[in-house]
Amino acid sequence: MKNDCDGHRKRLRGKLLERGASSLADYELIELILSYSIPRRDVKPLAKELLKKFNSISSLFSAESKDICSVNGIGERSAGLIKLIYACHVKYFEEKMLDMDPISNPETVVNFSIASLLGKTDENLMAIFVNSKNRVQDYEIISEGTVDMAVVYPRKIIKKTLEKNANGIILVHNHPSGDPDPSGEDMKLTRAAKEAAAPMDIRVLDHIIIGKGNYFSFLSKGIL
Repeated sequence: MKNDCDGHRKRLRGKLLERGASSLADYELIELILSYSIPRRDVKPLAKELLKKFNSISSLFSAESKDICSVNGIGERSAGLIKLIYACHVKYFEEKMLDMDPISNPETVVNFSIASLLGKTDENLMAIFVNSKNRVQDYEIISEGTVDMAVVYPRKIIKKTLEKNANGIILVHNHPSGDPDPSGEDMKLTRAAKEAAAPMDIRVLDHIIIGKGNYFSFLSKGIL
């Protein structure tokens, strides 16, 4: 028996394939995703409810599975598919960044950082580790949530850098407020990280702050 929703979904898929994601509203993109996990039901109301709860696709994708499942009608299968698509999105930019020179190709780090941190409701600090040839070799979230950054983070950053046998680091963190301009604490952290790294011959190459749709680079602004 043919599903009444089949024609509508076919039209949405056609628009996506022929004209790209920009031809669809945000709720329609979510609707298409849900159509693969909930094949026999009109999922437009669920898509709109998810968008209402999380405000944006980026916030939905970066949300915890349990929070996604808190929307009535959304189960583990749908939450798992949303998280899978988000993981592939991050993985795409991770592969573009690894083994690249972040100084010659700064967009690779910025794109990965935005994919990883945009939409997070808590502040996350990530360190991206580079070798002596300035090639990105690894990355790790150093801390989540707000703490005394200038006191706690530099010790953790240097410890992790030594464990990774890296020669340089790029610091990245997000501002959940959406404004990427550095705060006084951000300036203190950058100075403290440089001071802690210098005796170990570890280079602090940049400190990038991710906002909503934009970013701030200490290196590009000539502050570092």
